[in-house]
Amino acid sequence: MYKKAIMILPLLVILGSALLAACAPASATQTPPPEPVTLKMALLPILDAVPVFVAQKEGLFAKHNVAVEIIPVGSAPERDQVIAAGQADGMVNEIVSVMLYNKDQVQVQIVRYAQAASQNTAHFYILASPQSGISDVAGLKGVEIGISQGTVIEYLTDRLLQAEGLSQADIKTINVPRIPDRLNLLLSGELKAAVLPDPFGYLAMQQGAINILDASKHPEYSNSVLTFRKAVIDEHPEAIRGFVAAVEEAVAMINTDPARFASVLTEQNLVPPTASGFSVPSFPTAAVPTQAQWDDVLAWAKEKGLLTQDVAYSNSVNASFLP
Repeated sequence: MYKKAIMILPLLVILGSALLAACAPASATQTPPPEPVTLKMALLPILDAVPVFVAQKEGLFAKHNVAVEIIPVGSAPERDQVIAAGQADGMVNEIVSVMLYNKDQVQVQIVRYAQAASQNTAHFYILASPQSGISDVAGLKGVEIGISQGTVIEYLTDRLLQAEGLSQADIKTINVPRIPDRLNLLLSGELKAAVLPDPFGYLAMQQGAINILDASKHPEYSNSVLTFRKAVIDEHPEAIRGFVAAVEEAVAMINTDPARFASVLTEQNLVPPTASGFSVPSFPTAAVPTQAQWDDVLAWAKEKGLLTQDVAYSNSVNASFLP
């Protein structure tokens, strides 16, 4: 009996040790998460960036183990200079911009829509001046329309009007790059028509501008995108994944309760004080532009002489980070 007890004792010690190990706190055996990578975002003060601002405010980036530093920029050229100099890692831009970046070599990739029109949300409007007497698309034939040349605004203007029956020869535009200038010229009657995004489109209609046609009629032509430098994507894929996951959570929160985030519009100076009653728009859930959308923008860019060669969709759109 004594010998059996001696033989059993080591076995009990081993079993006891194993049991204690199994009951130990998980943190004692888990590897701590790596330090979060900081992603620098060059952002214009536009509504398309609201989910990024919300994700920052709600701590969603930290939740997904990524840090985000927002670098405010005042114009698209300034944004592009910051990106080209490597002073920022990502941005909100549009397909045309991505194509111009990648025309010679792949410099950036789209990882998600930032904003997109739908049948319920327009975001862009072709507006007539209150003094113009224009009330329908036919009235825009041969009329100079204020736009920003070489951008999604010009692409959208052409495609919307063509879809409603105007030929390219019927469409006349004039370059007015600054949105506030475009708005003022429209309301004063110096421009008979102009294309404006929200909230400026909303503000113009409040002051009598006439909505002739908007992107909700043909939503496939209107979107913006979240884009990162390819070098950053290759070096920090998990940080990009965390960023996209945080934005996805922010979009879900905004779409569920937009009024909760109305303060973001004023905190980030995204709406002018005079745009009373403007509400936070809805945002698209996880998706990237389609091949068909890309091909149509490419065809338009080549028609306009912005590009002389094809730019591959597969090299420029990266859907692998979508949840």
